Order: sequence, then C-alpha cells, then structure tokens
Amino acid sequence: MGQKNYKGALQQPIGSGFNAQSTSTEVIKDIDLSGKIAIVTGGNTGIGLETVKTLANAGATVIVPARDIEKAVKNLKGIANVEIEKMDLVNPNSIDKFTSKFLASGRPLHLLINNAGIMWVPLRRDYRGIESQLAINYLAQFQLTANLFPALKRANGARVVNVSSQGHQFAPFDFDDPNFKHREYETLQSYGQSKTAVNLFSVELDNRAKKFGIRAYSLHPGSIKGTELAREAPLELFVKMGFCDERGNILPEVAASLKTISQGASTTIWCATSPQLKNIGGVFCEDTDIAGLSLEQEVSAGVKTYSLDEKNAKKLWELSEKLTGIRFNIN
Repeated sequence: MGQKNYKGALQQPIGSGFNAQSTSTEVIKDIDLSGKIAIVTGGNTGIGLETVKTLANAGATVIVPARDIEKAVKNLKGIANVEIEKMDLVNPNSIDKFTSKFLASGRPLHLLINNAGIMWVPLRRDYRGIESQLAINYLAQFQLTANLFPALKRANGARVVNVSSQGHQFAPFDFDDPNFKHREYETLQSYGQSKTAVNLFSVELDNRAKKFGIRAYSLHPGSIKGTELAREAPLELFVKMGFCDERGNILPEVAASLKTISQGASTTIWCATSPQLKNIGGVFCEDTDIAGLSLEQEVSAGVKTYSLDEKNAKKLWELSEKLTGIRFNIN
C-alpha cells in the first residue's frame, strides 16, 4: 500500500502541474464526481463555500452541516446537489446526532472534508474543559471521522481531507498541558498545537485506514483575503505577525501574497480529487502539490517533521480517544 509518511518520508513535491495561483476550477477540470457523496464542514463561507461549489459543479452530492441553518441556506442558495443539515462542532452531542442520521441513510461517503475551524480566539473552554481551538480545529475532526468511518468504508475508495495550516509551525503538541490548565494561554500557541494535531491525526489515519482504500491528507490553504477566520483577532496580533501597521493598514508585500478564495480552495480540491494522489496518502500539501519539509527555525514554507512524528501520532490518537470518549478502532 505504499510507504508511510512518518517524519515526512513522502514530503516532496511531485510536479502536480499546479501552483499557488491555481484555482479550484482549474484543478477540478475534467474530473467527474457524479454519484459521489461529500461532506464539507464550514461549507457555507470562505474556502469551504468555494469547495462546496466546486464539488457540486463537478456532479457530487455535497452535504453541508451547519450551526446556523439560516445563514447556510442564504449562502448556498442556487447551488445544485447540496443538502444542509444541522450540526454544531462545539457540541459533541450535535456531531453524534448528525453522523447518526447520515449513517442511518445507508449511503457511502466518498469525501469527508474537515474544513471548519477557528483561529486566534481568546481563551474559551467547552463543557468538557477542553480549550476551544483544540476542541473545534482538531477533536471535532477526530470525532466526526471516527463516527463516519463505516460510511467511508462503504465507499470502497474514500478520502479524508483535513484543512490544517502553516500555523502548525507556531507550536508542537503539548501532551503535558494541551488545555492550558498549568501554563499561560497564548492564542498562537493554542492555534499552532491544534493544527499540529491535525497533521499528526492525518498521517496516522492514513496509515491505519489505507487497507480499506481510505486515504487521508492535511493541507495549508494559504493566506487568503476575504474570509471570516481571523475576525476575533486583535489588531495587536496582526501587527506582531507583521501583517499590518499599527493603524491596521495591511502591508503591501502581505497584500500581494494573499490568495483569492478560489486559489485558497484549490489545494483542498486537489487533495480530494486528484488521480495523482491515488497511491499516496498521509502527506501535508500546499500550493496545490505535496509540500516539502520546513527545515528552518522560523515559520516557512513546508511542514515541520514534529507534526508527522510516528510516536506522537500514536500518542495523540490515544489521547484523542480519552478526551472524546470515543474508541476509534480501524478494523
């Protein structure tokens, strides 16, 4: 079934023919998804909405679970082949209710795209005491994927695409204090460890599930203009990150590097549909190709090997089962 990607063994661009400027429409060209079923979280705004449009236009039936049904109906109006269901990623019981309904339909699931997430928010905890960025950006992915695994198996060839971020480079996963109970909360550290968790989960999921024809990927969509993701972040954080000046004006070099929403969705679409990845899984992708390794100390293009470490990936799987109360056996 191919080589494993622990420690980034497969992290080398394959010459996909696409790049950072490629759009989701270009990537999906000549790919027919008729008869395929996809679930896209966060599918009513930003790159999630673009992902839904692209998959639906290629013939897939796309299910969009949403917390705000009214907003989802408004934003998805006019897109064929879309079903909207109620689900709130903050609430594990809501995830269970959504997945139970889907499983009861008996339908296969060909594409699970875990796109939804939050970024750079103040310290909040869910009712389990789990820090919100970890809960929503990662543990909700774990629960949703575990619950839907029977439907993924039923597809006889499925992909799980987990939207991560270059922000995983802000922090490795802190197994000693993942919920900031004994250390000062820092939102970039929290965000970073949540996205590191996404990468660790993806490489481990691929290794465990590929025997059933299920492949998993994580990705960095790029820095994108026109999304709602960083709406809670204070101006001081953007200044600290070097994105804008103290008056809130975005720096010209930053503005020039931002992707459009269609460009931001292209890597997701490539991971979900490209025949070039037929025999490759567990990799971190960016700019519509497999990413290289990031060997610099500072944040840079590529993926850090600590987010693909075999020991930590297995350790995180066990911790995730403990935190969620879910036994995710793949057999």
